[in-house]
Amino acid sequence: MAKLQVTADANSIEDIDRANFHQTPRRCPHSLLDTSESSGADIKEEDELKRLLIPRIEDLPSAPPSAVESNFVTYYAPDFMKPGHDQYVRRHANGLCVIGIASTHVAFKDEGGIIAVDFNVGKSDRSGIKVTGKRKKNAQLFESNSALCKVCTKDTSYVVRCCVKGSLLEVNERLVEHPELLISSTGRKRRTDTLRRFELKERDTLLL
Repeated sequence: MAKLQVTADANSIEDIDRANFHQTPRRCPHSLLDTSESSGADIKEEDELKRLLIPRIEDLPSAPPSAVESNFVTYYAPDFMKPGHDQYVRRHANGLCVIGIASTHVAFKDEGGIIAVDFNVGKSDRSGIKVTGKRKKNAQLFESNSALCKVCTKDTSYVVRCCVKGSLLEVNERLVEHPELLISSTGRKRRTDTLRRFELKERDTLLL
């Protein structure tokens, strides 16, 4: 068998190698396009999550929300049954409500302000209610127009009503001896907790 000897210079061999043996493998352009689009979508989704979960500093309140603002939804009942008888209902997620008079109630506009709170209305003293047990034994069922107490000024008195239908669980007896608690000592909005705990029976009645 004959042997064939090929003689070539080094430069020719390098040219052949570069041209035929060291070509970069071809990639599918579609796969590159899909990867780019997927990466862009992931980045966009991550930015959107950050925007929703991490508030901007300029959007944060100057002070943290109070316990009432964090745990209760407040509904207002202006002119409830009478002009100027503005009340509020603060509803907790567990169904309990706090009933009170709003800062715009006419009683705060009388000369001298509120000087007394009387829970002895109707045929019973609301402060004498003692509820016990998980079943709320002895709780009294009231209608939305039932009287809770009276707030008294120098010249007259005003009836505070339930605003919602439910069972009365507790009243703020401190208001009897300290009616000045109706007005915040820190200069914030006037408030009252004439009814500490009130269990709703008809939740739709909150939509005043």
